[in-house]
Amino acid sequence: MTSAPRHSGVLFGAAYYAEYQQAGTLDRDLDLMVEAGFTVIRVGESVWSTWEPREGEFDLDWLQPVLDGAHARGIAVVLGTPTYAVPPWLQVRHPEIAAERTTGVRAGWGARQEMDQSHPAYRFYAERVVRKVVERYAQHPAVIGWQVDNEPGNERPRNDQVFDRFVAWLQRRYGTVERLNEEWGLVYWSHRLTEWSQLWRPDGNVQPQYDLEWRRFQGELADELIAWQADVVREYARDDQFVTTCISYSRPQVADERLVESLDVTAGNPYYKMQDGLTLGVEVPREAGWWHTGVWALQQWGDRAFSSAQAPFLVTETNAQSIGGPWQNHPPFDGQIKQAALALVSRGARMVEYWHWHTLHFGVETYWGGVLPHSQRPGRIHREVAALGATLKAVGGAVDGLEPDADVLMLWSTETKWSFETYPPLALPDGGPDPESYLHLFDAHYRGLAEAGVQVRIQHVAQFLAADPAESAATHPVLVVPALYVVDDATLAALTAYAEAGGHLVIGIRTAYGDELARARRDPAPARLSGPAGVWYEEYTNLDAPLAVHVADAGAAERTDDTTAGGAGAVPDAATDPASPADAPFVLEPGSAGTRWADVLHVEDATVVLRAAPTEIGADAMLTTRASGAGRVSYVATVPNPELSRSIARWLVPATAASAWAATETVTVTTGSRAGAPGLAFVSNWSAHEGTVTTPSAVRDLETREVVAAGTTLTLAPRAAHVYELVDADAS
Repeated sequence: MTSAPRHSGVLFGAAYYAEYQQAGTLDRDLDLMVEAGFTVIRVGESVWSTWEPREGEFDLDWLQPVLDGAHARGIAVVLGTPTYAVPPWLQVRHPEIAAERTTGVRAGWGARQEMDQSHPAYRFYAERVVRKVVERYAQHPAVIGWQVDNEPGNERPRNDQVFDRFVAWLQRRYGTVERLNEEWGLVYWSHRLTEWSQLWRPDGNVQPQYDLEWRRFQGELADELIAWQADVVREYARDDQFVTTCISYSRPQVADERLVESLDVTAGNPYYKMQDGLTLGVEVPREAGWWHTGVWALQQWGDRAFSSAQAPFLVTETNAQSIGGPWQNHPPFDGQIKQAALALVSRGARMVEYWHWHTLHFGVETYWGGVLPHSQRPGRIHREVAALGATLKAVGGAVDGLEPDADVLMLWSTETKWSFETYPPLALPDGGPDPESYLHLFDAHYRGLAEAGVQVRIQHVAQFLAADPAESAATHPVLVVPALYVVDDATLAALTAYAEAGGHLVIGIRTAYGDELARARRDPAPARLSGPAGVWYEEYTNLDAPLAVHVADAGAAERTDDTTAGGAGAVPDAATDPASPADAPFVLEPGSAGTRWADVLHVEDATVVLRAAPTEIGADAMLTTRASGAGRVSYVATVPNPELSRSIARWLVPATAASAWAATETVTVTTGSRAGAPGLAFVSNWSAHEGTVTTPSAVRDLETREVVAAGTTLTLAPRAAHVYELVDADAS
C-alpha cells in the first residue's frame, strides 16, 4: 500500500449504473442522491460489452454525462475497470479463456468471472480496455479513485497454462523432484516422482501437502491479477487518485493481506442479514456463507477488513435492503441502516457505499434491493439512507485519524483456513466433513469476545511476525490464537516470546499441530508451546453432543503442578501477576459447554480453570493457565459455545468500554482513539426495546452537538445509534 484516499470524513453513496436505467433518469437520480447526502458513487465496472461492444470498437463517451452531472453536484466518483465480466464477442473469439474447473472441461458462459484471468489472451484484451477507459477519464475532476476488477478470486482454474505455471512454481520452490518427494512425503501410496512431468493434476488429488501448495499458488494468481491492473491504471491516474479493488473475503483465491499489497487502500463488500439478524439476543442461523448473521459478525467483518493492511478501509458494497435470492427478503427495520453503517465506521470504514442505487428490473440480481425500489419512487429506504447521510455529515472529519480500540489481538491464518477446507477437523451433523471448520473455530472465539463487549484487533500471521513480540505484548496484552494448524517454527517462537515478554497467550485447538506444509509435527502437542502452556496431549476426540463445563476447585486437587504460593502453578493473582486475568472468581454463564471437539489434556504444570464432567476417554480439563516468563499461556481444549466463549472473554478482559458505560445487554459501545484529539464512542441499541447507558465522562453527541455531563444515564430508543466525543469535564 502506498497511500490512503485523501478525503476528510466518511464518503457516502452507492454504486450507480445509468446504463441499466431508462433514458431521462440521470438528473432525477443525481438530485435524489444529493437529498440523501451522497458524496460518492461507483460506476463502470460491470459493462465491458458497453465499453467495447465489438472487438476493437470502443464507446467511451457514454459515461461522460454521469461524471459531469456528479461533479456538478459535488459527488465524487470511483471508476471501476470492467474486467470481471467478459463480453460475448471475446467468449466466441477465444473460448480457451474459459476457466476449467475440471481439467479439460470448460466452464459455461452466462455468469461472470467464469474465465481464467491469468490466461494470456484474456490479459491482452483486458489490458486494452483498461487502458482505453482509464486514459479517457483519468483527468476528469470527479474521479477520485479506481477500482480494478471486482471481487477477485472467484475461480481456481485448472487450465493447461495454469498447471504448467504451477509446475514451474514448484520447480522454483523446491529445486528438484527429490526434495519435493521428501517434503511432501510422496513415498506414501507410491507417489514418488522421478521427473516433473509425472506430477498429477489437482482433480483427483487427496494429498494434503499438494493441496496446500496448490492453494498458495492460486492465491498468488489473484495477487498478480490485481497488481498487474493496478500498475496499468497508475500509468494514467493522477497522484491524488487512489487504486483499490473490492474484496469478497470468502473468494477461494483470496489471501487478503497479500492481495492489498499493491493497492492504496483496502475495500470490500460486507453483506449481512437484517431484522433479527441485527438484534442482540435473537439467534438467527446463517443461511449463506458469503453473508453474515449477528451483530458480532458485522463487527468481525469490519475487523477483518481493517486487518488486511492494518489500516482504515472502504466499504464498496453493502445492504440497502434485502440482499440475495427472491426467497431471501429481510429489509431493515427502521434504524438498522444507520446502526450497521456506524458499526462499520467504528471499526475503520472511511466510505460506505450501497449496492446499489436502484433495484434492477432484470438479471440474476433482480431482488438485490437498492436505495430505490422497483417503482423508482423514493420511499422508506431512501429516507433511512438520507438520515444516515445527515449523521455522517454531522460527524464529518471527527473520524479522521480514528483508530479502533482493541482489548484483544486475534491471529488469523488464511493457510489454515485453506487446509481445513479440504481436511477439516470438525464434522457436520451428518458425520461428513465441515469445510468451514476454520471459520467456525475462529467465530467461536471472536463471537464470545464481541458479545462480552471486548474490542478485537485481528492480525495475519505475517503481520504478527513483522512486529517485535515485546511490543505486541505491550500494545495488545491478550492474544487469542483460535486454531493455527499450518504454522512454522518462527511463528511458534514468536508466540512463546510474546508470552515471555508479558502477554497473555490464549491457544485454541489444533494450534501448533501441523507445520508449514500441514504435516503433523512429531513434538508433543501443542508443539513447542506445551512447555509454556504446562499441558500436552496425544489424543483428541470429536464431540457428538455438548460437554457441560464447571469451574474447577481452587484447591491443590485441581493441579498437578507446583502448588507453592507464587509458583508457576499457583492460582493467578492479578495483584502480583499483571499478565493474569482478574483475581475475581471465574463467572460461568449457565449453559456453558464445549462443543464439537475436545483435546485429552495431560496437565503437568498448569492450573485447571474449567473442567468437564469425567468422560470415558479422559477429556476433562477444558481451560488451563500457566505463568510463562513475564506473561501467561492459557489453553482452551474445546470449541466453546457462545455461553462459554463469553465467560472466557469476561475472564480475559473484565473491564470493557461497554462496562465503563454501564450499557444494558442490548447496547454495544465501540471506542476509538485519535492522536492529539479526544476519543470517540459509538453507542448502539440493537433491540426493539429501549436501552440505557451511563456516561463515564462528559461527552458530546456529534449529531446534535449536545454536551452531556459525566454520570448521566441516557435512554436509547429502539434501534438507536449515536456517536459521542469525549470532552473535558468543564465543557459540560
